[in-house]
Amino acid sequence: MASALNFYFDFSSPYGYFASTRINELAQKYGRRVDWHPFAGAPLKPLNSGTSLVHNPAKKAYTERDYVRTAAFHAIPFKLPTLFPLDTRYASRATMWVESTQGEDKGIEFAQAIFKAYYVNDLNIGDPAVIVTIGESIGLNTEQLTAGMHNSFTKEQLRAEIDLASAKGVFGSPFVLLDGEPFWGFDRFDQLEAALKAKA
Repeated sequence: MASALNFYFDFSSPYGYFASTRINELAQKYGRRVDWHPFAGAPLKPLNSGTSLVHNPAKKAYTERDYVRTAAFHAIPFKLPTLFPLDTRYASRATMWVESTQGEDKGIEFAQAIFKAYYVNDLNIGDPAVIVTIGESIGLNTEQLTAGMHNSFTKEQLRAEIDLASAKGVFGSPFVLLDGEPFWGFDRFDQLEAALKAKA
């Protein structure tokens, strides 16, 4: 069986959200599966030489326009969140805990629910209580999820994931590795599909 696509994403990235709505379908089309890797992007940002949106008003204005335009072009439900960007460490930890204890499929379902909560329903996913409520909505045990999100093992797991992502050259969201070949950005999905097709 062909190797999985490695999909790295930060919940605070709208482009990561857009990618999350397409990546599984794209992979399945070419007989692949997807390993989802959530990370909290702040530790990776020093590796990126680009200017942050916070410090570049022109870039911020353009990018916010582009989020809306991209979502409309691809018919993806989207609303720029009131709190944007925000700390996604709890969302990432919780997703990793679900993946490791409830299985990959449940982890993906949870990640997709978090993305929807943030970019469609405008919920504050930086609040651990909101993350727990999202988990409850898909049938997760709230006490176990709360404990899992805060335990030291999950915290170390997230740190290790960020270190591994950095070692593989990941510097933004979304970031996809296809047999080691990197594709950064939702706007590279046409090239990703071309590469998948060539390898099929």
